[in-house]
Amino acid sequence: MSSSKFDIVVYGATGFTGQLVAEYLAERYKGDATLKWAMAGRSKDKLASVRDAVGAPKETPLIVADAGDPASLKAMVGQARCVISTVGPYQLYGNELIAACVEAGTDYVDLCGEPIWMRQMIDKHEAAAKASGARIVFSCGFDSVPFELGAFFVQEEAKRVFGAPALRVKGRVRNMRGTLSGGTAASAKATFDAVAKDLSLVAILNDPFALTPGFTGPKQPRGNKPAYEEDMQSWTAPFMMALINTRNVHRSNMLMGFPYGRDFIYDEMVLTGPGEKGEANAKLVMAANTEKTGPNAPKPGEGPSKEERENGLYDLLYVAIAPDGRQVRAAVKGDRDPGYGSTSKMISECAICLLRDTPDVPAGFWTPGAAMQHKLIKRLVDHAGLTFTVES
Repeated sequence: MSSSKFDIVVYGATGFTGQLVAEYLAERYKGDATLKWAMAGRSKDKLASVRDAVGAPKETPLIVADAGDPASLKAMVGQARCVISTVGPYQLYGNELIAACVEAGTDYVDLCGEPIWMRQMIDKHEAAAKASGARIVFSCGFDSVPFELGAFFVQEEAKRVFGAPALRVKGRVRNMRGTLSGGTAASAKATFDAVAKDLSLVAILNDPFALTPGFTGPKQPRGNKPAYEEDMQSWTAPFMMALINTRNVHRSNMLMGFPYGRDFIYDEMVLTGPGEKGEANAKLVMAANTEKTGPNAPKPGEGPSKEERENGLYDLLYVAIAPDGRQVRAAVKGDRDPGYGSTSKMISECAICLLRDTPDVPAGFWTPGAAMQHKLIKRLVDHAGLTFTVES
């Protein structure tokens, strides 16, 4: 849609994460006359105050659009080449926007970590998106960009070292400093509420191949309780975001034509250290996971201070294991708290990568890893504070 008025519209710019996206675009792309972007949300006055607060230029266009008003969404989408949506839970507020983008042939990126809704949208709109030219890319934040690209990066190294990709990859969280986002907690709650109302959704939620319609691979590790891993010399605990990340990694594998093989096995856990202390830590992580979606979870719109975001970090380890037991290891690290500071940079760069670096990616429903591969890695390293390294 080259005739569009704006390259990017940030929808939800008055929300906590939306503000950070607007701030990042204003800072990072200051003086870039070739990037035309606008801010959208329910209240023009709030949009204006956010625009001023984040230091965006006074002439930054403001668009009033509301999830409850489909006509306003259509009008917004009609002006954009790509919409960045930070308005979740997407299963509550995303249906009309997806429909509008698909109809108009407008690209779309979001922060969705809701596998049931994603599968429903793929089933409902995939054919129409391919027909209209829309490229719909879910999960462009901490879930699941570093994980998808970590699996991709370690597999590239496995091909170099083993001569073939590994059928077994482990994703392990070595270190993470940052708070769970209120949006993530709300999305988890909305998913559990939906499942409680319709028990047939349990099967989708529990299926590692929920996002690969028509394909089911081998049995995957459940990753639902602490375990000691000999090759890691460490205890491991369940990782809360594995539920979405593993699904996206399998979808990427399918979308790319199964470069990791059809028998690929992938899981994610948190490393908690060796010995009795490691075991005790693993049990603490289990308990903390339950708390994060309980009544004391952060609310949407709440989030860490600027200082907390800047002091946050994450360190993710990927281990590709050859049939003879040889291993290749790679790390992905981020320089901000994962849920906000790093996420706001990643989704912004995903949108720009989609428009500028991968204009030839065909229409349809994508994962960021499958759609943008090396080009997204380069952009995240150059601009978003991520590092990708091979470890000996």
